[in-house]
Amino acid sequence: MAIARKLKEYLDKSEAPYKVSTHQEVYTAQEVAATLHVPGKDIVKVVIVKTEGKFIMAVLPADHKVNVDKLRTVLRDPEARLATEGEFKGLFPDCDVGAMPPFGNLYDVGVYVDKSLAEDEEIVFQAGSHVETVKMKYRDFDRLVGPEVIDFGKHL
Repeated sequence: MAIARKLKEYLDKSEAPYKVSTHQEVYTAQEVAATLHVPGKDIVKVVIVKTEGKFIMAVLPADHKVNVDKLRTVLRDPEARLATEGEFKGLFPDCDVGAMPPFGNLYDVGVYVDKSLAEDEEIVFQAGSHVETVKMKYRDFDRLVGPEVIDFGKHL
């Protein structure tokens, strides 16, 4: 699968500069970092969280993990939990499971970015497949997605 159709159309329409890279097939953000020979902090990972009747994207650097207790507190939802692939795979029909780009706004999914990621000048993320990534300026991502920036990540 190539770059997600919705993502490509949105990025092209927005005229935000971005670069697509192709790499060997990998399944985790840390593997993407290793394949591209960049630190894990420079790769974005998307974790889907199930909250009160809806799903949200938790977006953070690959070398971080979601602190679920902290996220529950920030979201004011004591039942929030990591979603299973089976629960969310239908939300992203033009993406390989687990390779969703952090553009939840294209799929009616709220986007929450860990504050550590908001400090980066550029971000690299999976583009809907396990073989392609997109690199772009964080400020452009922020403008296009409008994520809520909160503190929920924990460095590995």
